[in-house]
Order: sequence, then structure tokens, then C-alpha cells
Amino acid sequence: MIGGAQDSTRAHPHFLSLPDLAARPAGGAVLWANDDLFAERENLIQPQPAEFRPATFGHKGQIYDGWETRRRRSAGPDDCDTAIVRLAVPAIVGGVVVDTAWFTGNYPPQISVEAACVEGYPNVEDLVQQTDWTTIVERVSVNGDTRNPFKVNSSRRWTHVRLSIYPDGGVARFRVHGEGLLDPRLADGMPLDLAALENGARVTACSNMFYSSPNNLLLPGTARTMGEGWETSRRRDAGNDWVQIRLASQGVLTAAELDTSYFVGNSPGAARLMGREDDGEWFELLGTTALQPDTRHRFLLAADQPVTDARLDIYPDGGMARLRLFGRLTDEGLSRVKERWAASA
Repeated sequence: MIGGAQDSTRAHPHFLSLPDLAARPAGGAVLWANDDLFAERENLIQPQPAEFRPATFGHKGQIYDGWETRRRRSAGPDDCDTAIVRLAVPAIVGGVVVDTAWFTGNYPPQISVEAACVEGYPNVEDLVQQTDWTTIVERVSVNGDTRNPFKVNSSRRWTHVRLSIYPDGGVARFRVHGEGLLDPRLADGMPLDLAALENGARVTACSNMFYSSPNNLLLPGTARTMGEGWETSRRRDAGNDWVQIRLASQGVLTAAELDTSYFVGNSPGAARLMGREDDGEWFELLGTTALQPDTRHRFLLAADQPVTDARLDIYPDGGMARLRLFGRLTDEGLSRVKERWAASA
């Protein structure tokens, strides 16, 4: 066995900095697969890299940390196995990664990816039999034991994606990187977490992500371990670490939650929140404030200026589980959400 998934020879695309909206912690789900005899389809969207343990055999053969189908015995040119994934939030997809980690003699030679935008919460039968799918990655060859990235050139809104493998085989992980979209029907006059990934917020810059991604700060729910937050390396200079977030849209923030849960010996000593409107000057939302380890800190914010971006500075370094920024959209903010939603139809 080769030692874990290798990067494809394709250049590393920019879309990899976007959050994985198929991942289980973000709210993604594998709704259906036509076959998963050897390894469960749910493994496709696990957040951690796939693992391999040699000589771990079950009743059906070697146990794989991925999705693996039985060997096809039909010979049709279009014969394939298929899995359908519901994204965490309606999104514009920037690209996908088909990761065949540890699959060397049993990976699919080719794949394709399709997408659909479906209103509401359709049942599986409707998705399989009645949904119109649009190809976003044409049928293409992939390598075994490799992270195979593919850029998607589409400005349309999608809610579900369908991965097809030709003719059969195994895929360890399926990543769908994109920008979430806030449904304007859920935003009009309602209080929102304007920093939530599910509401369309995204990380735009970060000083350090040595141990884990700052995208974790914006995930729904509470972190279950330290590994589900954002953690930097230890600084050996006089500076500090920070992360910058594009909010769901223009809004006025009224409260913040800085959650250091599970960061016991490596939480930041203090933090500061800044905000700005588009490319304007930064102003203070929360002054430099001491933080405690393993604690959900909640603060009221007094500034009434509209913001579109927020910056969290931590001093000097460390880790944080979640960042919540509560508030309401301005009229201009709601208008922007409506415009983007309409443009992605």
C-alpha cells in the first residue's frame, strides 16, 4: 500500500480554501447509493482523512474507510455506481475533490459529478427517479490513492450533488467546496448568526492554520473535540494570530460568542473583535478581553454601525472552537441577499 492519498499532479486550485459543504459536521449527508456492499457510503463525507489498517478483514473482505461497491459484471459503456449527497446549505460550488486514498487496485478509473437544485426536502425516491441533474464535472479519469481535484465553472445554486464512478470501485472521501447562500425568505427581519457557514458567511483570510482550519469556527453545533476547532502553531515572536470573515451580508451585530471549548492548555489569553463595512476602515466591536480555557464566552456588542466583515484577533495564539456573531441584516444587507439568490437560480 502507498502511504495515504497523494496530491494529484493538477495544480492546487484556489477553491480548496472554500469550506467543504458536503462534510458531515457542516450538515451534509449521503442520502443514497445504488451499492455499498464493501464499505458504507456515509464514509464519503467524514471530515478526517481516510485511514488504512492492514489485515483488518470482515465477512465481506478488507475493511475500507471509504465507499466501495461490488465488482460489476455488466459491460455497458454507461454502467456506473452512484451516490447522492445533500449539501449543508444551498451553494455555488467552486470545485470538488474525489479522494481515492488507500484504494490502489480497486479505485474507479473514471468519475463524473452532477448537481441539482431542489426546493424543500425531497425524499430519496424523488431524487433518484424524478430529479433533473446537470453535469458539473464531465466524465474524466482519476488516479488511485490520490486527491483528485476538479474545478467547477458554474454560478448556479445547487443543493444536491451526484457522484458517479465508472464502472465500480472505491472512493475514500468526496469533498464539495463552495460558498453557501442565505435564503432571503429565512432572513427578512429575523435575528441571525451572521458568521455562520450555513447563513453564507466564509473565512476570507487567516494568519495561521497549522493544526486545523479556521472554517471550523463557522460550523453549526458545538465542537465535540479540540480537533473540531481552529488552532494555530505556537508563536515565537511579538505578533498575534487572527482570522477575517465575510459575514452573511451587511448587518448590525448585537452579541458575540467566543467559544474555547476543549482548548484547555492552548486557548488564547485574550481576544479582540473588529468590524468594517465593505472596504472601509476597521472599528472596534469588542475591546481586548481576557478569555478562559474551555469556556463559552458571551458578550453584548454596543456598536450600531453596519458591518459586512469581521476580524477576530487572538493573543498571542492558540485555539478556538466556534465564533458566533449575532445580529440582524440591514435593508441593504437583505437586498444583497435577495440579489445573489436570484442571480444563482
